[in-house]
Amino acid sequence: MSTAIDTARIRRENLRWLIILTLNNARPIGAYEGPILSVAQSEYPDATPLELRREMDYLHDRQLVQVDKQPSGRWFAELTRIGVDLAEYTIPCEPGIARPEKYW
Repeated sequence: MSTAIDTARIRRENLRWLIILTLNNARPIGAYEGPILSVAQSEYPDATPLELRREMDYLHDRQLVQVDKQPSGRWFAELTRIGVDLAEYTIPCEPGIARPEKYW
């Protein structure tokens, strides 16, 4: 049995949680990808815009985040109702997002 740590998976799942937290703090307005990337780079200094977009797209596919891919090339995102519930710990978190266990 392999005990290797999948650091790429851990990073992806943590970035997804950081995106959700950032957008929860940006409510009710939402945020462009630039400020979200700044938050991601505070945890992962080498995070790239492509990496961020990949994880935002994943969250969009799971209907947690609404992404507006604007003609100018910028992405604007905001949490959906389900995303807000996930951030507020009112619904269970399915695999794929590194939401910490509720301790309070």
